[in-house]
Amino acid sequence: MLSKALLRLGASAARHPWRVIAAWLVAATLAVLAAIAFGGRSADSMTAPGLDSQRAAELIERAGTGQEGMTAQVVVTPLDGAATFFDHDGARTALTRLQTEVKGLPHVLGTSDPAGALAAGGDTAVRGGLVSADGRIAVVRVQYPDQSRLSAEDLDALVDLGDRLRAELPLRVEMGGSLFYAFSDPDGGVSELIGLVAAAAILFLAFGSLVAAALPIGMALFGLTVGVATMTVLAGVTDVPAFAPVLGSMVGLGVGIDYALFVLARHREYLARGLDPHEAAGRAVATAGRPVVFAGGTVVVSILGLAVANVPFMTVGGLAVSIVVLIMVVASVTLLPAFLGAAGPRLARAGRIGRALQTGKPGRLARRRDPAAGAAHAAGWRRWIGHVSRHPVPYAVGAAGLLLTATLPVLGLRVGLPDDGSLPQSRTERRAYDLVAEGFGPGTNGPLVIAADPTGDPGVLDRLVGAVAADPGIASVAPTHVDRATGIATLVVFPTTSPQDKATADTIARLRADVLPTAIGHGPARAHVGGAAASLSDVGQRTSQRLPAFVAAVLAMSFLLLMLVFRSVLVPLKAVLLNLLSIGAAYGIMVAVFQWGWGGALIGLEATVPIVSFIPMFLFAILFGLSMDYEVFLLSRVREEYLRTGDNRTAIVEGVSRTARIITSAALIMVAVFLSFAVADDPSAKMFGLGLATAIFIDATVVRMVLVPATMTLLGRTNWWLPKWLDRMLPRGPVGTDDTDDTDAESTGEAPRPLPVDR
Repeated sequence: MLSKALLRLGASAARHPWRVIAAWLVAATLAVLAAIAFGGRSADSMTAPGLDSQRAAELIERAGTGQEGMTAQVVVTPLDGAATFFDHDGARTALTRLQTEVKGLPHVLGTSDPAGALAAGGDTAVRGGLVSADGRIAVVRVQYPDQSRLSAEDLDALVDLGDRLRAELPLRVEMGGSLFYAFSDPDGGVSELIGLVAAAAILFLAFGSLVAAALPIGMALFGLTVGVATMTVLAGVTDVPAFAPVLGSMVGLGVGIDYALFVLARHREYLARGLDPHEAAGRAVATAGRPVVFAGGTVVVSILGLAVANVPFMTVGGLAVSIVVLIMVVASVTLLPAFLGAAGPRLARAGRIGRALQTGKPGRLARRRDPAAGAAHAAGWRRWIGHVSRHPVPYAVGAAGLLLTATLPVLGLRVGLPDDGSLPQSRTERRAYDLVAEGFGPGTNGPLVIAADPTGDPGVLDRLVGAVAADPGIASVAPTHVDRATGIATLVVFPTTSPQDKATADTIARLRADVLPTAIGHGPARAHVGGAAASLSDVGQRTSQRLPAFVAAVLAMSFLLLMLVFRSVLVPLKAVLLNLLSIGAAYGIMVAVFQWGWGGALIGLEATVPIVSFIPMFLFAILFGLSMDYEVFLLSRVREEYLRTGDNRTAIVEGVSRTARIITSAALIMVAVFLSFAVADDPSAKMFGLGLATAIFIDATVVRMVLVPATMTLLGRTNWWLPKWLDRMLPRGPVGTDDTDDTDAESTGEAPRPLPVDR
């Protein structure tokens, strides 16, 4: 029996708290040491087997042109507004010195040569795409080896050189490129701190005790340390995408504090009944810990379901985030009861400041009114849920209509690639992006790389260059590079539109469907379109194609799991539909903010951007799992009340009202944690943060406090309907039994009543 096992585990941890805490300290220390010794950095490899961009990357790697490695670009313009590189000797001399010093940096394989091109004539420099047509802007493109041979020190060396040259040369110097994307430190640390401070304040207001507020934070920090260190070790074995540590911290903090809050709230209830702290901790883990285990399991399985997309970086990213969530679940049923045992009976009462904040009255009066204040909170929620249950139809229709309206913008969802143009002006990458777009056109920031194997058709390269250059979506084609050993050619082509523009994706599709096949004909030669923009476009198409199958798999898994937990058909079906509504509304709000610009300034968004191609699938996996946290926690309590009373309406009112305060506090914590990441510079972090915060807010308010009681009231006793033949088929034991309720009934002296089964 799961609850009996959790009861023993929680009670044992509470009786021997320092042993358990010491074990977690050892585990955290070992994880950090392993990360230092064997860990690696996150690395984005946004390709997938079978994609055309992946085939292009394989040809480029075979040719050994160096274009498969990391790149950077140094963009310069004279400080003198009247000077150009065509006619200003001082500017050209400074450009020559800058090239020389950049080329001398460690691990630099080579650079472009705008100074040499200028020496051959201004027209030569312009045709080579090294100097703008007006002579004001020059670009030094820097080639590095692949990421495995580089580190953050290479980025630091380039940035330090730029800082020094800005002070010494009459040039404005800006920098960007994939080297920055790979090795720039994410600003998640500040976001995590903001989220933790907000969570601590909410916990203190909820419990009125510094000790009670500190325990969930401490448990979450322990779990996050072990989880992120484990993720770092994983990065030493395989490529973990750059967004995984930020997303893992975001989700880990949110679920860790939430799970601890659920267990801590139940523990305080048992203390209030007069139970010994050790026994209270054991029973809290047995009752609230069971929904935590199932909810955490749902999150993990949902995220691991990303493997159906067959996009390796998404699969590995999902695995990394799942590890953090799993560690938080383990900490909730082991480390937290140890903290509860060590804290003893102090958790049963609020401190003086907490009592004053909760009641609004200082001193002795606050002390006397502390129990009444808690009862008043529950009575307030009870009145609200009772009101909803007396008018279920208008509330159900109104809330569902509101969420469907919020979902409508999803019809305009456009996936793409937010580029450096989406970053704030304070970042040098954004300033470099703007200079390049101003001088050379927006497509220069997202070149495509066409890799061609002309085997058996020596004239194919000329036909390819002519056909590609004639396409209306292509601004220019750089000189072709042919590898002598393999004969493989690479063409760097510059679209007329920016990387995030839909027209660029249309150009890529047209090159593949019409231009390249026509130029190659039916011969043995082959050509593929690659580059970062093409890779992201391909990944976006694949995730869009696989999204329906993924959604169906997650829905089916969640339905079956909830049916096993609650021995019902309609309860899990209702949960699945309501969760879809809240997620759809979150998607709609994301489209309105990021694509339409509504309220974007509030989160520091300076330009509209498409939704990152892989984020909708990732968000669905995480949000569906997280929404199950509240579903399982709330319905477990409703089910307990139904087993105790046998009355559906009473069970709904009591179950929802008793969990409302905890769910509201937990949701506020998650929203605070997620919104703290929405103000990060990176658009992907903003999307994750805003999407998660919006969905959790909607789920904990409109769904849990309006739609759930309204729909469950309308369904009546059929909420718990289960056909007899299905009841016989479903397994009993850790999932399908009522042992949680038996455990709680033992503490109240009341025996559970059986659920109705269709005969």
